[in-house]
Amino acid sequence: MGFLKNSYLPTLCLLAINLVSGAVVYAQSDPHGLTQASPDLSAYNVIWNEPGSGSADSMPIGNGDVGLNVWTEKNGDLVFYIGKTDAWSENPLGSNGLMKIGRVRVSMSPPWDANSLPFQQVLRLQDASIAIREGDTTLKIWVDANRPVIHVEEQGAHPIALRASLEPWYGETDHVSAMHLAPHTTSTIAWYHRNEAGAVDAVRNLTTGALMEGSGMKAVSDTQLVSTEPSLHQSLSIHTLTETTEKAEGWLAAMDSLKREDDRTAVADAFLAHSQWWSAFWNRSWIVLGGAQDADTVTRGYILQRFVTAAAGRGAYPIKFNGSLFVVDHASETDNPKTHPSHEVSANYRAWGGQYWFQNTRPMYWPRLAAGDFDEMLPLFRMYQREMEQNAPLIESYYGHPGSYLAETAAFYAPIPDLRTKPSGRHTDYYFTPILELSMMMLDYFEYTGDEQFAKKTLIPMASEGLLFFDQHFPRDAAGKLELNNDNSIETFWQVSDPLPDIAGLHAVLARLLALPNGLGSVEQRAQWERLYAALPDLPTGQIDGKKVLLPYTGKQDAPRKNIENPELYAVFPFRLYGVGRPDLRIAEDTFEARKMRFRGCWSQDPVEAAMLGRSDDARKSVSFNLQNVDPRMKFPGFWDRGHDYDPDEDNGGNGELGLQAMLLQNNGREILLLPAWPKDWDARFKLAAPFRTTVEGEVHHGKLVHLTVTPASRRKDVLVNGDKFK
Repeated sequence: MGFLKNSYLPTLCLLAINLVSGAVVYAQSDPHGLTQASPDLSAYNVIWNEPGSGSADSMPIGNGDVGLNVWTEKNGDLVFYIGKTDAWSENPLGSNGLMKIGRVRVSMSPPWDANSLPFQQVLRLQDASIAIREGDTTLKIWVDANRPVIHVEEQGAHPIALRASLEPWYGETDHVSAMHLAPHTTSTIAWYHRNEAGAVDAVRNLTTGALMEGSGMKAVSDTQLVSTEPSLHQSLSIHTLTETTEKAEGWLAAMDSLKREDDRTAVADAFLAHSQWWSAFWNRSWIVLGGAQDADTVTRGYILQRFVTAAAGRGAYPIKFNGSLFVVDHASETDNPKTHPSHEVSANYRAWGGQYWFQNTRPMYWPRLAAGDFDEMLPLFRMYQREMEQNAPLIESYYGHPGSYLAETAAFYAPIPDLRTKPSGRHTDYYFTPILELSMMMLDYFEYTGDEQFAKKTLIPMASEGLLFFDQHFPRDAAGKLELNNDNSIETFWQVSDPLPDIAGLHAVLARLLALPNGLGSVEQRAQWERLYAALPDLPTGQIDGKKVLLPYTGKQDAPRKNIENPELYAVFPFRLYGVGRPDLRIAEDTFEARKMRFRGCWSQDPVEAAMLGRSDDARKSVSFNLQNVDPRMKFPGFWDRGHDYDPDEDNGGNGELGLQAMLLQNNGREILLLPAWPKDWDARFKLAAPFRTTVEGEVHHGKLVHLTVTPASRRKDVLVNGDKFK
């Protein structure tokens, strides 16, 4: 790839720039006010004693919106890719829809001598930084948790000269327009990508880029900074910005105004506040296992998945399941090995592209509840609320009735299709379940946080519109019951009758909405909920081997299976009509035993379903697999195998997180169920969030709870351990 030099652009007179990115919120107080110290994380730091050879040998760090892949090459050069949650290319749907915004190389002179000087690279989880020691020189890399700035700090026993270079990071095969270089100033270089001709309307004029400057450094070209003289201590700062502007000059002007605010904070002060943010983050919750042979690696997998999610989870858009911000270069890759030959791909590529599949996006977000990471859920809710509002007038236009729903598969801006033009739908065309599952998640968010403004402005408007769609879109039978005809049972059975996921979702969501405190939901809304609730059909059931089981849809079970899912188990999760402490557990257990699709990793729900049913052995096997399922092509032990998605696969890690949490703690209304699916050979120390602004801290030894602290103490009476009150 070449760079486009913008000689017509005004010279930049900048030192440092903040990031602007839609609804990004950097500062976030701890919602529980937790004060107890978290466990020592140093045992789970990732330590490498040899440099790597490319981005597949990288470590991730990030601040929730800006994420880096960081590695050190054989010659001692530090290299990193920069990713950003809103760095959309001209075609967000494409395999290069969410691209990197830079590749930076930092070289030292004199260079590291691999033959005589020691090397170590450490991901320090406690403060989310990477420390690289080459001989007696140390580099520290971190992305400010409270500001949109990447910092590289050098400290040495002898004077060192640095060279920081912007390198090409995509080419013609990436199918995006060239990067623009702004003319360098005395001490800064800047670059950006701009969506212009050929871009879809939603991202036209979107401009994303960065500015790099350093203390004691000067620009020698539009792509390089060098030390003015060798020094014992130097620092480099890179600042990124995404903004939609009519012209490129508008983006440059925005950078100029933003840097003034950023300049007010010294690097040392910024790192102190950054470290405090991460300390509070780790103090929200934890799970540390002991006892069995796999305990340490499962613990590490859980901690690293939570870290990777936090590194990309507070941006303008939700986390991409197919690689998050941390996709890497691969020498051989293909979208589909049956139809596409393998080819080399860059770190801008991801199989399954830039659009969102709700089924694949949810696994990273359900675990945020018990982890207490509520701030990371807001980008998901914001994006889907915009889509619900966008889709409502389309539904009125297409079908002549009110209501709204979410397309299971869509870009963040894409409208729902007019199904009148697609009477024989394919894949996710007639898949209406996401608004029901999202409503369930939002109801949980409200129960955990008690945020009434969220309930009034987000939960109730979205859930009500979704329920109104089901109420108005589907007919009633002769008995007045809702008939869900021509409706997918998720992506597995297309256009069937009374699919279990939707019926279970309607039962679960309506019951919980009707139980909300007075004042949440208007009189008219509650009346509509009650009418719809009374019209719901029963869940489809049948017999398999003489046992009553749940079925994926009503009627003869002869619809072709189109995917490898178990829709009948949506009654267990996410809709939780069956499970430990709930009626008819045997029916759900027999359904689980009879399930057709059995596989581990990726988006399989086996970990949480087994845990919800109290099946400790099954849950433990699935969770242990997921949280050790490292991609063999990658060095970092929290980059998961691609499975059916792409690497690093965030579905795999999210489902492992959720399963482990559910083995320790579940809730049934106000009841807190501890150890509902806990194996006796795993010891544990844990601190998790529970509904009604509750935290539960405990210790498990040989399968028994030996310590318990519940905050507030009044909630201790609601705790059940293996079905009994804790004494």
